[in-house]
Amino acid sequence: SGTLLISMLLPKTYKASTSMVLNYKGVDPVTGSTLPAQLLPGYMATQVDIITSSSVAMMVIDELKMDQNENVKASFEEENKGRGGNIRDWLAAGLQKNLAVEPSKESSVLTIGFKAGNPAYAAAVANAYGAAYLKKSIELKVEPLKKAALYFDEQTKVLRRDFDESQKKLSLYQQEHGLVSVDNRIDVETTRLHDLASQLVAAQGQAADANSRQAMVKSDHAFDSPDVASNPLIQNLKIGLGNAESKFSEISQRLDKNHPQYIGLKAEMEKLRTALAEQMAIVSSSVSNNARILQQREGEIRASLEAQKKKVLELNRTRDELSLLQKEVERAQRAYETTSQRFMQTNLEGQSNQSDIAVLTPAVPPGEAASPRVMLNMMFSVVVGFMLAVGFAILAELLDRRVRSGIDLERILEVPVLGEMNWRAPKKRGWFKWLRRGRKVTA
Repeated sequence: SGTLLISMLLPKTYKASTSMVLNYKGVDPVTGSTLPAQLLPGYMATQVDIITSSSVAMMVIDELKMDQNENVKASFEEENKGRGGNIRDWLAAGLQKNLAVEPSKESSVLTIGFKAGNPAYAAAVANAYGAAYLKKSIELKVEPLKKAALYFDEQTKVLRRDFDESQKKLSLYQQEHGLVSVDNRIDVETTRLHDLASQLVAAQGQAADANSRQAMVKSDHAFDSPDVASNPLIQNLKIGLGNAESKFSEISQRLDKNHPQYIGLKAEMEKLRTALAEQMAIVSSSVSNNARILQQREGEIRASLEAQKKKVLELNRTRDELSLLQKEVERAQRAYETTSQRFMQTNLEGQSNQSDIAVLTPAVPPGEAASPRVMLNMMFSVVVGFMLAVGFAILAELLDRRVRSGIDLERILEVPVLGEMNWRAPKKRGWFKWLRRGRKVTA
């Protein structure tokens, strides 16, 4: 009865609840990597801490304008009694005291419950908490994105400057070396190098042949030289000299050396010999000049080949440096484009007011009070009363020190027990017979 009376006298408290569903993707603002919320450790506990934080409570106070209510101000002044303090902190502490956040065990749903003496007020505060949590979650998502956007903006400027500088280096290098496309130019120069190498081989062969012919012309076997054998004038002079020598040999046997015919043939023979020697000298000089020209040409081709080798090597070095500059430009361009893309994406997300959290079920004023629960209190009082009764009975039994057995005598008097007498009370008669007997005795 006492429990029932107290339960009836206690003020009624109403609890309103709003449900929030969380579809958080877990996107890193810098790297852009996505991680499901279920894999983030302590995610639900973090959301509970956010809801129960003072900042969310302050947002609820601002939403409902609690600090502007005259009754609230009066209650605050009465409770503080001039001790000072901030009414907003006092209201936030009261809200946090009556707030209960329950995360679901197997889903991404949070239940925000608030207890108050007025059902409409409890529902309003619960819904205000849901709206404040939604707004706070957007702030917590947008603020890192804004900072990341500023970081990407600065990095984009730096990378753009690096990209421009690398392009300028590449253009300046091409202008200094007169390069448009190194690959095409080096193909032409390499082909020319191969041509010069082929020309040098041919010139070396021609020079060797000319040296051999020159040596043969100047030797004792000059008439076996192909240059001499192919000269018709020398061949005619040689034939004419042979005929003149035959005639002179024949006449020298018949005529004296002072004979006019002898002297004429001898003079003719000497003339032919002189002409043949002159022609041989001309041929030898021609062969020597040709050999010298071919040797000179070989030297020129060799010098051109060496110069072409140096040119090709220089082009190879230039191509390597140009390739490095081009790769540097490509790297700078890729870094700039990637960072610029991340900046635009982060900047766009930082300006968004959309949240991954939504209200699943808004709070409505409850029809029944959450406390006091009369039946639950009565059942609880019965259980507690039964436990107290058992406890008091056991305690009374422990405090009653009467002798109940021989063991008690041995323990208390420290003397041996010789025997025990068992006495049993006579069986009682029925209730009506005992009552009738009592009446007779009284009479």
